[in-house]
Amino acid sequence: MAKIQMNTPLVEMDGDEMTRILWQKIKDILILPYVDLKTEYYDLGLVHRDETGDTVTVESALAAKKYGVAVKCATITPNVQRMSEYNLHEMWKSPNGTIRRILDGTVFRAPILCKGIRSYVPGWKKPIVLARHAYGDVYAAVDMLAEQGEKVYLVKEDKEGRETARKLVHDFNGTSGVVQGMHNMDESIRSFAHSCFRYALDEKIDVIFATKDTISKVYDGRFKAIFEEVFAEYKARFEEAGISYLYTLIDDAVARIVRSEGGVLWACKNYDGDVMSDMVATAYGSLGMMSSVLVSPDGKYEYEAAHGTVTRHYYKHLKGEETSTNSVATIFAWTGALKKRGELDGNAALVDFAQKLENATISTIEEGEMTGDLIPLFAREGVTPRKLNSEDFLLAIQKRL
Repeated sequence: MAKIQMNTPLVEMDGDEMTRILWQKIKDILILPYVDLKTEYYDLGLVHRDETGDTVTVESALAAKKYGVAVKCATITPNVQRMSEYNLHEMWKSPNGTIRRILDGTVFRAPILCKGIRSYVPGWKKPIVLARHAYGDVYAAVDMLAEQGEKVYLVKEDKEGRETARKLVHDFNGTSGVVQGMHNMDESIRSFAHSCFRYALDEKIDVIFATKDTISKVYDGRFKAIFEEVFAEYKARFEEAGISYLYTLIDDAVARIVRSEGGVLWACKNYDGDVMSDMVATAYGSLGMMSSVLVSPDGKYEYEAAHGTVTRHYYKHLKGEETSTNSVATIFAWTGALKKRGELDGNAALVDFAQKLENATISTIEEGEMTGDLIPLFAREGVTPRKLNSEDFLLAIQKRL
């Protein structure tokens, strides 16, 4: 067959460890034989980020703003152990955090549902879409150590540099400790609210938004107030669509979600979304079965898997041992990006290909061929699951494609 042509390139952000290995295999087996793939390539592997002083991450985000659609492989966010392992010049910040900050978008994560994959929460019958605010909070925070006897203040200055407010954070008169300062912006919170309400209207699902404004009265209270202000613009359309918006405390939201049947958009602040998206993904079966897209207010899209770099499997791979690594979320990152590129360019053939690749992936699992992580979760009458290694799973998908 003639390869499907692309009019505009995707921004391709390569990553680390086992997901980097799978990234190339997915391209070689499932995409390049069928699509004349055009990408602007950026290597966000930790080694190259260190070599470039992390400028490559900023360049990739700016490219995403230019071309409108990006696809990203999972990447390492270094800790102290990684500093030593990779001999890094600096403990670089999360690439995802940098990209989110530049695009100022909202992350929407939704489970990839397959017949036969049981949820750990039996009552969950419909997808729970988790919307994560992708700006600020702890991911853009500054922090420092404080020695015994020191005092730390939060200080505010006006445009001319004159001090207008000062609050004591803590007097470390008895022991040393640690402090952190974080921020957010009204416009970013407002964009987040608009994104959530628009998504809910498109999908006809209820919205729950939760913070802890009883404790963080000013910071979280600001989120609550802005959401209420923005929702006023959508209230009539929500009533017409038969859907609802609820604000509640984060602990109450967790309880509501666990006892729900799903079919709801759960809007979370940055850190809450980071944690709860993994909980939701795992409860639906596997982190490898969770799609993720970052959407900016001006309509730029960055697709990625919701999981990490699968370090344990990577070390097995380096030893020459066989792995059975779930690549579904990474495949869906590619299909999401190809589909969106096709939609924006009016390229029906590319959209059709991406949809067929998703269908082939789901069919492969539903018909009993899957990676090892899904075997304990699978139960479908008349189908006996068979464990495939990482590459054979991709070849099984290719056969159906």
